[in-house]
Amino acid sequence: MMTSESLAQAITRAGGAVELLRNQDWPAFTFPVAPEFTNWRDEQRAWNATVALMDQSHHMTQLFLWGDDLIPMLSGISPNTFATFRPGVAKQLISVNQDGYLVGDGILFYNSDGPEGLVLIGHHLLIDWVRFNAEKAEARGEDVHHRLEANSHMRQGPPTFYRYELQGPRADEVMEQVFGGPAPEIKFFHIGEVEIAGRPVRALRHGMAGQPGFEFYGPWADNEVVLQALLDAGAAFDIRRVGAKAYSATPLESGWVPTPFPAIFDDDFAEYREWLPAARAGSIGGSLYSTDIHDFYMTPYDIGLGKSVRFDHDFHGRAALERHAENQRRRKATLLWHADDVAAVVRSQMEPGVPAKFLDFPKARYGLFQMDEVRRDGAPVGISTDAGYIAYDQLYMSLATLDVDVPDGAEVEVVWGEDPVSHKPQVDARHRQVRIRATVAPAPYHEFARTVYRADD
Repeated sequence: MMTSESLAQAITRAGGAVELLRNQDWPAFTFPVAPEFTNWRDEQRAWNATVALMDQSHHMTQLFLWGDDLIPMLSGISPNTFATFRPGVAKQLISVNQDGYLVGDGILFYNSDGPEGLVLIGHHLLIDWVRFNAEKAEARGEDVHHRLEANSHMRQGPPTFYRYELQGPRADEVMEQVFGGPAPEIKFFHIGEVEIAGRPVRALRHGMAGQPGFEFYGPWADNEVVLQALLDAGAAFDIRRVGAKAYSATPLESGWVPTPFPAIFDDDFAEYREWLPAARAGSIGGSLYSTDIHDFYMTPYDIGLGKSVRFDHDFHGRAALERHAENQRRRKATLLWHADDVAAVVRSQMEPGVPAKFLDFPKARYGLFQMDEVRRDGAPVGISTDAGYIAYDQLYMSLATLDVDVPDGAEVEVVWGEDPVSHKPQVDARHRQVRIRATVAPAPYHEFARTVYRADD
């Protein structure tokens, strides 16, 4: 990977942003926990059939934030409302550029007032933009402070917090064992204070894989005690620890696009590109090819993040985002890939001739931003992003943003493989492009897949 070169310098060297990102050596994101504790298929099934424990302590970047001027600073770069934001609440924070296109998203926890009382957690894409603005605010003399904590791949020593997610239809029963009574009554995306094995714990109520659950977090020193208490309580309910392979597929079921392409390549981000190391810009993988970087941009509405937008304050990109809100051209969807076409891609690896691009299980990503073209009746109608296999439903699928006139139940084609083939080492230098048929479904997809799609098989 590149080291000290800025993104602006790298774009100039490569001759353009698309050329840089298609060929940059930035592999798909990996999770610094065990690949499997048992096997990834049963681990995937657990969050739908029984209960699963996911260790989220290590893979996300964290930005600790505080200061009297912090909320005004965040409000100026985010469409989120902060009118009722207070300790004990979390929100999915987003940011857009001057033209209303998405920069990134993350979860902002408001734990307390005071030093390091707020923490933004997620991939580094939004965090870097927030950090850049925090540094500028500090330089202006504003009361804004921050501390960056990289993930466990890039950090020496333990994280500040452990984070354990309990998901699945029997999660509440496990909680009854943990607490000796009913699970705590906590509103969605609210944070409660509980006690596990005598240790104080915060609990966020939300869902990561399309199932109800809790995220428990607290000081790293308590991690082993709390982990063991959760595993002991879940033993009677066939609890499974979830490894990196299975965990990587959770967005497919929850309908969350984990790494949307960041719209940071226009004039309003020129100073940011001088500040940002080129390596942190990531890489593009997939069949979508264009020399115009804007063809990779998405609005919040394109991938289901419109619920985070409130026009109750001024923020960077507001006027353009208001126009997008009135003219929403794409929507988030799930694509259920046809089994015969998936099998043909796999079979091509064992036949004479040039094979199709390798299709990995359980996730098929060969860039930080997986961007595959979607076509209907030969015309482009959207972009397929995260792709992978869900063992519980025995389906290969992807999350996508599609033109709003493409209905659920329609058949489309995912263009699989690159043409021209990029130079990044994550991509098979020798492969051919193929089309994979797919059925359009909602995101999350579960009810459609079980009541409509499977009924048509």
